[in-house]
This record gives sequence, structure tokens and C-alpha cells, in this order.
Amino acid sequence: MQQAAFPLLASWTNFYVIVGSSAGALTGLQFVVMTLIAGAQVESNMREVRAFGTPTVVHFCMALLISALINAPWPTPFLLGLYLAACGTAGIAYTMTVIRHARKAAYNPDTEDWIWYAVLPCIAHTALTAAAILLWWHPVAALFAIAAITLLFLFVGIHNSWDTVTYIAVRKRQDGKPEGPNGS
Repeated sequence: MQQAAFPLLASWTNFYVIVGSSAGALTGLQFVVMTLIAGAQVESNMREVRAFGTPTVVHFCMALLISALINAPWPTPFLLGLYLAACGTAGIAYTMTVIRHARKAAYNPDTEDWIWYAVLPCIAHTALTAAAILLWWHPVAALFAIAAITLLFLFVGIHNSWDTVTYIAVRKRQDGKPEGPNGS
């Protein structure tokens, strides 16, 4: 079996196997969340799903993709950095699309929503692009930064999934309250 010419990656294998497996499992659970939304009959439209549901899957998939890329047998850090920079750049463009959908959604996001659904993902994608470029000159520091960014994607996804589930639970409970004697 051929060893990667970039030996620093070998020490990160266990970390990325754990993170990548978690991201894969959580992606599957997000499908359960979307099923809950459909079953809860909470009023929503595709713009809201694109602004708040799909990005959560994208965050989990970014953690999974980074994990897969780090575990690939790269011959040089340059190629790995190139692919990670491309992922980060595409992610920035995607986050701008998410922001556009959130602005036009029927639901009016509050400050916390903007932080978790727009600001943190934008920071993560921008930092991934920067860390990917840093990988060419300072691989040890860059690998630690990429690990932190990967965890950020995972934690943003977990927060946003939880946010969605609690929103549905609270909304369903409010909608299920019996009416008072005056119909209110």
C-alpha cells in the first residue's frame, strides 16, 4: 500500500474518521427532521427549507467531505489545499444564496438565526479557504485550523437541527392548545 507523500495527514486519521462518521450519521438524522416538519404540518415553503433546512445538510456534508479529503492519499499538500480552497470558495457562494433565501422567507429570522445560519457558516467557509491556502506554507497550523473548521461545521449543523426540532415542537404545542370558551 502506497503511503501519502504528505505524512502529516496520517496523524489526523482517527480524528477525521470520528468526525466524518458523525457527520454522515447526522446527515441521515436531518432527513428525519425534514420528515418531522412534513408530519407536523408546520407552515413553510421551499424558500424556508432552502434557507434553514438544506444548509444544515450542507454543513454536515462539508464536515464529511473535509474528512474524506483529509483521509485521501494526497501526493502533495498543494493538491489537498487546492480542493479545500475550492470547497471553501463554493461554500461562500452557497452561503450568499442561503442569505438571499432567508431574506425572502415568510419566517423573519432573529439575530440568533442570522448568526447560526449565515454568519458562522460564512466564517467557516472563508476560514476553510484561508486555511487551505495556509496549508501550502504552514501545514501543521493549517491542519489544526481545518480540524477546528470541520468541528464548526458539525456544531453549526447540530445547533440548526436542534433549532428546527424545537421550533416544530413548540409550534405544534401552540397549535394544539384547546381553544378557550370564547374561541380564543
